[in-house]
Amino acid sequence: MSIKSLYLHVPFCKTICGYCDFCHFLFNEEKANNWLIALENEIKDKNINKDLETIYIGGGTPTSLNIIQLEKLLAIMEPYSKNVNEYTIEVNPETIDEDKVKLLKKYNINRVSIGVQTSDNRLLKLMNRFHDFNTVIYCVNLFKKYDINNISVDVMYGIPTQTLDDLNKTLDDVLSLDIPHISIYCLTIEPDTLFDRLNYKEVDEDLDADMYDLINNKLISNGFFQYEISNYSKKGYESKHNLTYWNYNDFYGISLSSSGKENNVRYDNTKDFNKYLNGDYIENKVILSQDDLMFEHIMMGLRKKEGINIKDFNLRYKTSLIDKYKDVIKSLINDGLIEINNEYIRCSVKGMLISNDIIVKFMI
Repeated sequence: MSIKSLYLHVPFCKTICGYCDFCHFLFNEEKANNWLIALENEIKDKNINKDLETIYIGGGTPTSLNIIQLEKLLAIMEPYSKNVNEYTIEVNPETIDEDKVKLLKKYNINRVSIGVQTSDNRLLKLMNRFHDFNTVIYCVNLFKKYDINNISVDVMYGIPTQTLDDLNKTLDDVLSLDIPHISIYCLTIEPDTLFDRLNYKEVDEDLDADMYDLINNKLISNGFFQYEISNYSKKGYESKHNLTYWNYNDFYGISLSSSGKENNVRYDNTKDFNKYLNGDYIENKVILSQDDLMFEHIMMGLRKKEGINIKDFNLRYKTSLIDKYKDVIKSLINDGLIEINNEYIRCSVKGMLISNDIIVKFMI
């Protein structure tokens, strides 16, 4: 089966958020120009299928590029985007203006993911973010003006000093935008981030659970459905690209720090800018065994609300999912953490809250 999805990482940001540990560099025009040259060379070196169905340009902040560079990037991708069904780009509100939206429309971007995180100005300042909610409203309205209506926003919870009332206000504000997709993330304090150096701590488990329940109840009561642990959408607006990952299908990874999976080989691109400029793109490759593939499929598939299609799994790996993991499955069913329903195996409502603990049990 040919690969149908591509992820491209733009490693630049205008500013660095306090919690971020992704591969990123402060935007520098010369550095970005050199990166575009290397990117074009990497793409030429790969035999990329021109019948892609999804492209996702993430980061970093892709729209931190100036408009000339952004057009160069989109022009590089144009031969691969002609038949794409879902073409997503990540944006930060303060990096968007009407000219950039026109440009995205020109190159057939039809889905945007906006980094909102919170509508609370105090928390935004704490995270070293440089927009307010009025900027978010302006940004959303611009995209709608140019008929880019498939809009997702990121909402973060568990931010240091954030209260349930703060989170509830953010949810109300985000719902007022009338958008079809919301991604939620619990803040984790990663090593060597600004939050780590400032000795901020993650919220306790009880508050974490209360915040998750608030989000889940509020979004579902407002017409969204949870199709994956961290993702809610209106019907028909699920992220097709991200479902590539959760269905454990192959995808290309392009640019610094990206990862891909092709023909049972997982690879990670380098995070070293100079290596990348010199054409030394790949940091490591892992040939996945049958057991690796099955475990990773379970790891990704149990994130979905519908779970794993047992028949598809059995056909793909020519083995019985239920038989191979029968002891684990029996134990988890008895504990009320997973269930088998309509040819799917999935986490229960209780199990979704501790899915990482469940997944570990399949490491046999």
